[in-house]
Amino acid sequence: MLSHKINDDIQLKMLDHRYVDELFGLIDKNRAYLREWLPWVDGSISIEQTKSFVQSSLHLFAENNGFQLGVFYKDRIAGCIGLHYIDWANKKTSIGYWLAEEFQGRGLMTRACQALIDYLFHDLALNRVEIRAAVLNAKSRAIPERLQFANEGTSRQAEWLYDYYVDHIIYGMLAVNWTKPRGGPS
Repeated sequence: MLSHKINDDIQLKMLDHRYVDELFGLIDKNRAYLREWLPWVDGSISIEQTKSFVQSSLHLFAENNGFQLGVFYKDRIAGCIGLHYIDWANKKTSIGYWLAEEFQGRGLMTRACQALIDYLFHDLALNRVEIRAAVLNAKSRAIPERLQFANEGTSRQAEWLYDYYVDHIIYGMLAVNWTKPRGGPS
């Protein structure tokens, strides 16, 4: 999935070096907002670190082991969605995502997840997709719940978030159960 037009306003594009400045600007502008739930924000304080992230993403893609996509709204980068890895032996992966504060509440990430999950199940023939979110991160949890993922339980103290641990809810979807909820965003 190098690029995918979801509708007239929303597009997913593979992150590459063309987007480094815009991506860094978005992170920098939303630093306090993103820091609430994302442990990498303090480690992304320069253009060089953002370039390294994009380069790592391109390397994952070249190795057929994942990728990161920019979520674009009206031709502006609004956030990112991507795969943490691809476990080809077990045909599964895990999705991570974030969206800048000004782009919240428009259904962008739900639509991006739908498009990505369709691609994973139909084009890559994966069997399982996971989304993990901090128990108290209601906005992030709403996406897999809206997309009818199964709540498979809690992983206690799953992530160190600057100065404390957070528990994660593990959501799972199997290819056989994926129907791309038609009543949701399109």
